[in-house]
Amino acid sequence: MRNAFAEALLAAARRDPRVVLLMGDIGNRLFDPFAAECGERFLNCGIAEANMIGVAAGLALSGLRPVVYTIAPFATTRCLEQIRVDLCYHQAPAVVVGVGGGFAYASLGPTHHACEDLAQLRTLPGMTVVCPGDAHEVRAALCAALARPGPVYLRLGKKGEPRVHEREPELVIGRALVLRAGRDVGLLATGAILPVALEAGQRLAAAGISAEVVSFHTVKPLDEAYLSRAFSRFRAVVSIEEHSLLGGLGSALAEWLVDRDPLPARLLRIGSADAFHGEGGSQAQARARLGLDAASIAARTRALCERLEEREGEHADRSRDPRRDRQAPGARPARGSGAPAGPDPGGDHP
Repeated sequence: MRNAFAEALLAAARRDPRVVLLMGDIGNRLFDPFAAECGERFLNCGIAEANMIGVAAGLALSGLRPVVYTIAPFATTRCLEQIRVDLCYHQAPAVVVGVGGGFAYASLGPTHHACEDLAQLRTLPGMTVVCPGDAHEVRAALCAALARPGPVYLRLGKKGEPRVHEREPELVIGRALVLRAGRDVGLLATGAILPVALEAGQRLAAAGISAEVVSFHTVKPLDEAYLSRAFSRFRAVVSIEEHSLLGGLGSALAEWLVDRDPLPARLLRIGSADAFHGEGGSQAQARARLGLDAASIAARTRALCERLEEREGEHADRSRDPRRDRQAPGARPARGSGAPAGPDPGGDHP
């Protein structure tokens, strides 16, 4: 993802002389081509992320289009006050890019994990939160973010993520992308875990469950039109995110759902537990431990479908039972039925 981002940013800078890159000295050569071609618009702000956000706000309010880039927890948690006050309060059109969302830097431990960033930033007034699902979505999302009139948080993976699109999609902020149509359940994934959701959908199909797989790339604003259709059509809607269960996509869907009249579908939220995850290993190992791999997602979704089917069967059996409409001999008639009360073998209690 980060290579696609660097290429897309350079292309955007060629088109628009207002585009400026601010980097937090993360020490790779990713932006050497940008620095060589647009050196006067490349600022290495050092390990001073709060100051970098302030600089970006000043540039944005001066008519430029700054893009801030560093590792996700340092781009968000470390400088949350500056994002809130300098960017959001002034509706400054800056793009904050967090690379390594979720457990992309799993081997570096909790200091480098980003499992709270969506929760923090989606609460800020005026902030748009976008999590592209592959390299093609990254390119489209950057273009869409640079066209927004206010601040945008763009959450990336790192490198080596599978591509799920054959070409760059027509990505519109706030509008979900359906990758695979289905009838029974909806798998709504945000961010770099999207390929895992696709694999989970394939596993469910093999088990006889038709799953619609969706890139829900925009966490704020939500695609409310799609949600209305999904919770009306499916038996279950599953949110999938490499983020804490608190405050991310699943929480946003639950908040949306609770403010509506009851809808048929059940919501299943899949994300990381409310804990720091200090055990070492790769991103794939972290996902497997936390139930964020395709096999675990498919198993939990299938189990929910089976429970719902069992309950539906029990309800149908009760509906067909002729005894539910016949009064048992000696039973007292319902209150207000107009029939005289008979003896109560158990006696009345005061």
